[in-house]
Amino acid sequence: MLDVSNIDLFYGASHALRKVSLSASTGKVTAVLGRNGVGKTSLMRAVVGQHPIADGNIKWEGKDISRDPSWRRSVNGIAIVPQGREIFPLLTVKENLETGFAALPRAMRHIPDEIFELFPVLRDMLGRRGGDLSGGQQQQLAIGRALVTRPRLLVLDEPTEGIQPSIIKDIQRVIKQLANRGDMAILLVEQYFEFAHELADEIVVLERGEVVLSGSKDTLDREKVRAYLTV
Repeated sequence: MLDVSNIDLFYGASHALRKVSLSASTGKVTAVLGRNGVGKTSLMRAVVGQHPIADGNIKWEGKDISRDPSWRRSVNGIAIVPQGREIFPLLTVKENLETGFAALPRAMRHIPDEIFELFPVLRDMLGRRGGDLSGGQQQQLAIGRALVTRPRLLVLDEPTEGIQPSIIKDIQRVIKQLANRGDMAILLVEQYFEFAHELADEIVVLERGEVVLSGSKDTLDREKVRAYLTV
């Protein structure tokens, strides 16, 4: 469904991505791995339209979306759970979830029951402000907010960052469930090797803005992948 081909991305004179290519298919998890500062978040920002690419192209469901603004990509089924969660701390949990309505036609502007089945804690906290939640609860809220938009591509940028182990297991379970549904492609950015390796069908490893390893999890050498994540 997603095809990223030979993209370059710059921040001023800094060349952040160099001829990066990857794909993400429905019902599968594509994990993008690498150390801090290698270009993982830049790649996600390019995919969702938060930063323009200088060269190459990005296709979504066969259509070139390289120049589409982020709001149009959202309307067309692409959602991101950003690094750091970026929930609205003064809005309630319910209001945070409802911000996902912006990408939906009026008839679909309701919170799906599935979100509370995946994250029961959110139902119990609908009236609480987002800023009063723990880091793990905020991450569940951020994922729930993305799912409100009914995405066909879900982009997750470092979902385990700063999260307690029990919540990491819950998030891992949810990602598995979403992939197994078979109607969504998932693009997962991670540094936590075991978490990503358990979930991934395909793995892409970045180093200094370039793809250095890419392929099926079953064909890539586990220790070679892990070597690119060690400091």
